[in-house]
Amino acid sequence: VQVAESGGGEVQAGGSLRLSCVASETTFGLWRMGWYRQAPGKERELVAYISGNGGSVNYLEAVKGRFTISRDNAKNTMYLQMDSLQPEDTAMYYCNIYPSSPFATWGQGTQVTVSS
Repeated sequence: VQVAESGGGEVQAGGSLRLSCVASETTFGLWRMGWYRQAPGKERELVAYISGNGGSVNYLEAVKGRFTISRDNAKNTMYLQMDSLQPEDTAMYYCNIYPSSPFATWGQGTQVTVSS
C-alpha cells in the first residue's frame, strides 16, 4: 500500500494536531492500518491501529485517552487526532499496514514537534 502522510507541525504542549494518511490502494478498506512514530535515536513504535471497517482500535498505553484513530474508507484515508500533546510525542509519524512487514515500504512521514 502506497501512502502519503500529512498534518504534522509544531505546537505547544497541550495543543492538538490531526494527521491524515491517504492510501493509493482501492483495497484500502480490507487492511488493518496503523500509525507509527519514530523519535530521534529511538526505534519506530506503533502508536495505534484500526481494523479494516474501523470497528476495532488499539492504542499505545502512553497515548490512550489523548489520541483517536479513525478512517474513512470511501476516501481511502486514515486519521489520527492528537490532543493534549506532550513533548514526548515529538517524532516523525508514519502510517502503514498493521502489522508492518520487515520489508514494508514507508512514506516520507509527517513531523510532529511539541514544545514545552
